[in-house]
Amino acid sequence: MLKRSERVYKNPVKAYIVLPCYNEEAVIEETCRQLLDVFKEMKDGGLISAASRIVFVDDGSGDRTWELIAGLEETHQEVCGIKLAHNVGHQNALFGGLMTVKDECDCAISIDADLQDDIHVIPDMIRKFRDENCEIVYGVRQERKTDTFFKRTTALGFYKLMKLMGVNMVYNHADYRLMGRRALAGLAEFEERNLFLRGMVPMIGYKSDNVYYNRNERFAGESKYPLKKMLSFAFDGITSFSVNLIRVISTVGVISCIIAVIMAIYSLVEKALGHTGAGWTSVMCSIWFIGGLQLLGIGLIGEYIGKMYKEVKRRPRYIVEEFIGDR
Repeated sequence: MLKRSERVYKNPVKAYIVLPCYNEEAVIEETCRQLLDVFKEMKDGGLISAASRIVFVDDGSGDRTWELIAGLEETHQEVCGIKLAHNVGHQNALFGGLMTVKDECDCAISIDADLQDDIHVIPDMIRKFRDENCEIVYGVRQERKTDTFFKRTTALGFYKLMKLMGVNMVYNHADYRLMGRRALAGLAEFEERNLFLRGMVPMIGYKSDNVYYNRNERFAGESKYPLKKMLSFAFDGITSFSVNLIRVISTVGVISCIIAVIMAIYSLVEKALGHTGAGWTSVMCSIWFIGGLQLLGIGLIGEYIGKMYKEVKRRPRYIVEEFIGDR
């Protein structure tokens, strides 16, 4: 009897792997080569069909990324390319790729093009999809040893904060996941323009499971997520799924009012006792503190209003300029 890894399937799955790319000319050819090796192993075992595809999504790159994608498509039948009309950001590019292929495949696997996520767990994802009827399979990191102390600590804090805010997220999961056709159809029902897929996908429901892997160092090129972008991404995630931050500001406001009443009573008592005269420092500190809270609250409310402004305009999240390859 064959082991699970050696099992030959009679009804292969039509799987699409979707990779958003932004200025990835340094790594894209090696990524394609390694994925084609995994594809061959899965096709030989009958796990996926010959109609399965690797789909690169060019998110308005300014380098030779699209040129290389076009060359790979000419050389390899398994490769397709989607060129977006302009840069729309990682989440929109990934969403655009998934929505473009959702009716063409049995399942779609999203993964970044930098080779940091372990592509050798893709067969395990597909087995869970076909053998265990999991519509969603999350790729989850086992550990964060390759991260710096700062990144590891801030990531842990982000997941804890999201949980505190009531957002259902898979711990140590990024955007490496398999989604079946039903799950993709469910994702298409989400019409918001402020995309945070890590929070949206768990809301779809359906049966899900995890596969675990160790993350690699980036093969080549530079990270597209420096500290500024990571902080912006985290803030977008928090404000897109919870209004608890506004409630926190409201709570702080109530506490400040209570403290103000207490200080007013204390000031009147001190005046009656003739102990007033000093206190310039405490007054100045109070003014700056309360002023800072007010500006913070206004800024936070403005962030939510800005998101509503984007939603109301209903502008397209992405525009496909060109699709190359056989579907």
